[in-house]
Amino acid sequence: MATSRIAASMLLSRSSVVASRTLHTSSRLANVAAAPPPLPARKPVGAFRGGDMGVEYREERTGMGTEYARLFGFLLGSTLAGSGVYYYVLQEYKASNELLTEDIYALQNAITRVAQHLTSVEDKMDLMEKKSKR
Repeated sequence: MATSRIAASMLLSRSSVVASRTLHTSSRLANVAAAPPPLPARKPVGAFRGGDMGVEYREERTGMGTEYARLFGFLLGSTLAGSGVYYYVLQEYKASNELLTEDIYALQNAITRVAQHLTSVEDKMDLMEKKSKR
């Protein structure tokens, strides 16, 4: 019981110390201006970057020409990727269609064989019935 009172009094004394502190900064930190680090140089993005050109040419090359080149590069890349996917899917479709057609022909052959066997069994049964009636 005494230890719990001591622990409670210690907690109260620590919380009063923490509550009595105010937020402040040192004079050295207040004098330093918080300047953000400089941004890296912007590199052109897109399908056509123009090769290994000097920085001077890149700075001059701003405007709608680069925007059209980026748009053209995006459209060209999208078209090429889409056509590649289309031909891949088309080949897969043809292959699966051929396999399905082969399976259908095999099933038709099996059905005709079963039908022939069934007719032969029925014919044999008819002959046996005729013999048994005599």
